[in-house]
Amino acid sequence: MAESDRPQDEQTVTILLLGDPGCGKSTFLSSLKSNLRRPPQGHRFRPANIQEGLLRDSDQPFLYDIRFSKKSFTIEAYDTASPNQHWSTLQPDVVLLAFDISNRETLANLRAWRNDITRYFQYGQGERIPIMMVGLKRDLRVECEEIIYPQESYRIAQELRCDRYAECSAVTGELLAETFEDIARLAGMTTTNAGGQTAGACVIL
Repeated sequence: MAESDRPQDEQTVTILLLGDPGCGKSTFLSSLKSNLRRPPQGHRFRPANIQEGLLRDSDQPFLYDIRFSKKSFTIEAYDTASPNQHWSTLQPDVVLLAFDISNRETLANLRAWRNDITRYFQYGQGERIPIMMVGLKRDLRVECEEIIYPQESYRIAQELRCDRYAECSAVTGELLAETFEDIARLAGMTTTNAGGQTAGACVIL
């Protein structure tokens, strides 16, 4: 996956990243962008430099030119902090539900975000949009009473009728490449007749 000149007929997939303020959305998107600018090195994403390359909310949408599974397309990403367009007015092809692995409240609040997806994008007519749940700040997972294990996150992803679950750290780069590849795979599937929704249970990565 690398940035490239965009052909005139290339498809665009709109992705909306929802989640509580401070859960790591901006750092996640910034780390993806900075890694895509570098030459490929065995698909290993490097740790993010928080002081450099942080995307500005005013620059939305953030564009990611993708080559994946023998096809090219552009991901147009928005998060909830866009000052140019309120997220509820968008028409996303994929929604990412993000939470902070070190903050249990951000996980609990995903239920409200999931209800908003139904309210604004599904109109009560069934599942029509692929949803992926993403656990951010994996590097902050420590042994304590409030620890959120992957098994719990996966269970909640199933309860919220998400198609996929993945987690990563934008700071250390742990599982960042794998998470982005799955986002790209899900985005690419929306450009096909079959669509991006998973038949049956949530897929964990």
